[in-house]
Amino acid sequence: MTLLGVETPFEDGGALRRWLLEVFVFVNLAFLAVDVYMAHSVNDFAVEIEWLPVYFSAIAPLFLLPGLVRRRWQEGFDRWAGLIVGTCSLAVGVGGMFLHLKSSFFAHQTLISLVYAAPFVAPLSYAGVGLLLILNRTEHDDWGRWILFLALAGWIGNFGLSLLDHAQNGFFYPSEWISVGAAGFAVAFLGASFFFSDDRPLLQWTVGVMGIQVVVGVVGAGLHLAGSLASSGPSLWYKVIFGAPVFAPLLFANLAALAAIGLWEQLDASPRSAPSES
Repeated sequence: MTLLGVETPFEDGGALRRWLLEVFVFVNLAFLAVDVYMAHSVNDFAVEIEWLPVYFSAIAPLFLLPGLVRRRWQEGFDRWAGLIVGTCSLAVGVGGMFLHLKSSFFAHQTLISLVYAAPFVAPLSYAGVGLLLILNRTEHDDWGRWILFLALAGWIGNFGLSLLDHAQNGFFYPSEWISVGAAGFAVAFLGASFFFSDDRPLLQWTVGVMGIQVVVGVVGAGLHLAGSLASSGPSLWYKVIFGAPVFAPLLFANLAALAAIGLWEQLDASPRSAPSES
């Protein structure tokens, strides 16, 4: 197929989108090793099991790499590797969620314990990645809508994280509300696009909203980094670890990229307006 005037090794747009989803999963799974390592460094890996997601994220992508390079992830070893890694990732995510909740919320069951507990939504990133892998190893007529559904679930979690994380300092800076509002808009537009997936103008508006989310994520990461560097601490590592989480706002750009894949699929499938007859 030809994309923007350039020949690609893919038969059609659908094959390209499925490869892009595979790239998305590979990058996210590998990057989670760094993200989780930094997050668990706050308590110096006080519990041994906190190393599990780090090891998993460092090793699991190696099993996906052959299928990613050969573009044959739906057959033979590559298919089974994806299904196994996806299932294990789903288990890591759900198990991590319960362990995070058990750390404080289950003990006290108060709003304060929920806000200041380990972020219980964060491990579900593994569950989402696992479901995406399983989806890409199976045949679905509504592949694009499933992508939109999983992206929507991610945005709902991102909305909750933005609200709870910034509640820890009582939204000291008014700009902290921007992430909450932006995530709310993303949830609203993606939710509408999921239920009205044949509405082409709505899908196009949602693509624009996702573009705004990328800007919010990049600017937010810059603000978090600037705040961490300006804080007091004995070393740069200390400032980054105990300051505002630098990578957290990039979840906006990450989820926008995932949603864009699903929106592209739905736009290809949605009917175009017929030319008017003069």
